[in-house]
Amino acid sequence: MKFTELGKALAVNALCLGVAVGITSCIQSYTVGFLYVTGTVTAQPNGAGIISGFKIDHNTGFLTPINGMPVSSGGANPVRATLLSGSRFLYVLNRGANSSGGSDCTTADPCRNSNIAQFAVGSNGILTPQETFFSQGINPIRLLSDTSGSYLMVLDHDAPSSGGCKLALGSDVTTCGDITVFQINQTTGRLQLVINAQVTSAGGQALPYFPVPVDPIDFVLSSSYVLTLTGTPATGDFVFPYTYNPSSGQLTVSQNAEQQLNIHEATAIVSGSGVIYVLDNEPITKNGAVASQSQMLPFTIGNNGALQPEPGGAVPDDPAQANPVQLLVESKGKWVYVANDGDNNTSSGAAQSGITGYVIEPSPFQLVEIPGLPFGTGAGPQCIVEDPSNQFIYTADFDDSTVTGKALDQNSGVLNNLPKTSTFALSGPATWCLMNGRTD
Repeated sequence: MKFTELGKALAVNALCLGVAVGITSCIQSYTVGFLYVTGTVTAQPNGAGIISGFKIDHNTGFLTPINGMPVSSGGANPVRATLLSGSRFLYVLNRGANSSGGSDCTTADPCRNSNIAQFAVGSNGILTPQETFFSQGINPIRLLSDTSGSYLMVLDHDAPSSGGCKLALGSDVTTCGDITVFQINQTTGRLQLVINAQVTSAGGQALPYFPVPVDPIDFVLSSSYVLTLTGTPATGDFVFPYTYNPSSGQLTVSQNAEQQLNIHEATAIVSGSGVIYVLDNEPITKNGAVASQSQMLPFTIGNNGALQPEPGGAVPDDPAQANPVQLLVESKGKWVYVANDGDNNTSSGAAQSGITGYVIEPSPFQLVEIPGLPFGTGAGPQCIVEDPSNQFIYTADFDDSTVTGKALDQNSGVLNNLPKTSTFALSGPATWCLMNGRTD
């Protein structure tokens, strides 16, 4: 017999009422969700990828490994994963490895054997490998799906053809990145390539990808727009918008061209509660002093995907923190949390890893620091997620191969240590994490 989470809670309450006189309390304890973490295996130079899985205890936030996990990610150096709505299929983006077997894949020394591995999600949280698919570009770096679970997108750092770059972005463009779009079969989860209906090659062949400007960093889907964050410290960072058609998966160049952000160290672009956040990591000097503080840039989306700054402008990161890499808007829209990768060189005195948190003041929009910052985490967090019961926050940490859990104070937004332990070991460095709320 299977129970919903409500059914489990009612059953436990009934049991509590029926116990002998003298028992004054009963602690509910059941799995409220599953946490998945991608990473590499310690001491494996080829970046062999794994997926670790944990059951989340509703009462304590304690993590227990799922039976049968970790499992292979289906390739080397997994960097992103996404879970479709309904939690039936999970996809992992494996970057592959360069010529020396490492994960530092560049345009000059690209990744090889990159792929998208599909997994079926079982009722006990176990992942079963299905099929493998391939992006059209080179050096894939990011992966996302739309909210309906109909289309999957991959951001490739390098497009396969300079000709496609010129056709889509202008005759003077010789290199670019691209977005590969797949339609998802709702029954089997199989991926089918979406052909670019707007751009054809000189020979009349439609492109199997959608070009984006050179050196893409990250992308996000929000309000019918796919926004690609791109740029370098030398050129500056900007956002390139595509209009997204949820019926066909087509991306159409928006009337707004590249939008300059006046920053040079962008790390991520994230959507939450109707706001687009760009994270910016400004440089730190060799002696550990902050030359220009890291920050968040909040925007709303206007006509044709144009970003409009929120009235308060950029929000500085905590002075003790650096290298913000991911952001989470808490499910009730009251607080924002930022995972900072940090420098982790204690001898230099540079900023360390940690979580910064902010209260969201909606009208006019502004972010106000939560007292007690920063909140501790493991070394080198790569992601930050909230559990399905909205009680706990977790980061997965690269530098010390851990997951760090925190209890969310529902009144203040402060993140406290879990009651038993806040640190859970992984088999190797973490690269990404995601949450599954389906447990039946």
